[in-house]
Amino acid sequence: MSPIRMPSASPSTARAINDRLALDLLEREGPLTAAQLKTMTGLSRPTVADLVERLRDAGLISVVGESGAERRGPNAKLYGIVAERAYLAGLDIRTHGMAISVADLLGRTRAEASLPFDLDVDADVAVERAIALLETTIAEAGATALHTIAVGAPGLVDPATGGLRPADGLPTWHGKLVVELRRRLRIPVLLENEVNLAAAAEQRLGAARDRDTFVLLWLGFGVGAAVVLDGSLRRGASGGAGEIGFLPMLGPGRLPTATDCDGGFHTLAGSAAICELARTHGIPASEADTAEAALVYAIESGAEEFLAIVAERIAIGAAAITAVLDPGCVVLGGELGRAGGDALADRVSRRLAEISPLRTEVRAGTVGGGGVLEGAVLTAMGAAQDALFTPRAD
Repeated sequence: MSPIRMPSASPSTARAINDRLALDLLEREGPLTAAQLKTMTGLSRPTVADLVERLRDAGLISVVGESGAERRGPNAKLYGIVAERAYLAGLDIRTHGMAISVADLLGRTRAEASLPFDLDVDADVAVERAIALLETTIAEAGATALHTIAVGAPGLVDPATGGLRPADGLPTWHGKLVVELRRRLRIPVLLENEVNLAAAAEQRLGAARDRDTFVLLWLGFGVGAAVVLDGSLRRGASGGAGEIGFLPMLGPGRLPTATDCDGGFHTLAGSAAICELARTHGIPASEADTAEAALVYAIESGAEEFLAIVAERIAIGAAAITAVLDPGCVVLGGELGRAGGDALADRVSRRLAEISPLRTEVRAGTVGGGGVLEGAVLTAMGAAQDALFTPRAD
C-alpha cells in the first residue's frame, strides 16, 4: 500500500508559519540572535535571514542590542519584539467599581487606574466615568490607541451575543460599558467571566503553571469555578460552565432557582455563609465582619472546629467537580482562597480525600487580588499577538 502523501505548504504559508514560530520564541525567550533563532527553529540560515528581514520591515522586531561581547570577533545583533507596536488594556469590572491596566504588546504594564462606584450609581454616568478613566490611562501609558481590550465581569457571558446576560444583583452598567466600548472604539473588546480570567492568570503566572487540566474554585462574595481541560478554557454551551454556586446542596425546600443561587453551594461556602459560621463558633465580632478576616484569625488562633467545617464545605463542592471532571487539581482562588492560603488548601485536601475516591491535588491560588486584571491583560495580549504575529499568506 502506497504511503499517503500530505500536501505541502505553499511558500507563502510556509513563510507565515516560520514567522509565527520565530515571534513566539522571541515572546517567550526574549531577545535572540539570528544564530539562536536558527538553532531553536531548526530553519536554515537563509530562511532565518529572510524572516528577520520580513519581521523588521513589518515593524514587529528590531535590533535591541548585541551579543558576544565576551568573545573575539564581531558581536551578533540581538533581535527583540517591538513592544510598542501595539497597546492593549485589561478591565476588571466589579459591583463596587473597576480597575484598568494598559500594557504593551509583551504584556508589560504601562499605566494602571481604578475607580469606585456606589451600588446605586446611574448606569449612563458609570459608563461615561469608566470610559473617561480608560482614556486618561491610555494617555498616561504613552499610547495613542489600543489594539485590543479584554474585560472581566461577574455573571454569564452569552456566547450567542458576546454580551452579559442580565442578572439580578449585578449592575446594569457592566453590560452597557461593553456595548459602548465596542461602539465607540471599533476595536476588539473581549468579554469574559471574571473567574475564567483569574484561571488564565493562575495558569500563566500562578499555582497552575504546570497543569494543562485543572479547576479554579473561586470563593468569595460569590462562588464559581473555571474549567481548564487539556490547556483550553471550557465555557459550556450557554457560557455557564463552572456556575457551581447553583449546585443544589441543601435538600428539598431550599433548592436554588434559575435566578437565585440561595440553597446552592453559594449558600454553603460564600462569604456571607462563612461570616455566619464564624459568629456561631466564637470568632470575635471584629474579625467575623468579613470572611477573609475570620479565616485569617482562625488560622492564627487555631480555631480548628471552625476551620474543619469550612474545609468540609469547600470539599463538598470540590468533590462534586471532581466526580464529573476528574481534573486532578483544584486551585482555591477568590478572597477566601487567598486568605486561607496553604493552611486552608491542606485542610480541604485532606477532607476531599476522605469523601472522593479520585486523587485530586488542592492548591492555594497565588496570583493575588489582581488575578482577574492580570488575566484580562494576558487575554488581550494573546489576542493582539495572534492578530499581529500571524502574517497573511498570499
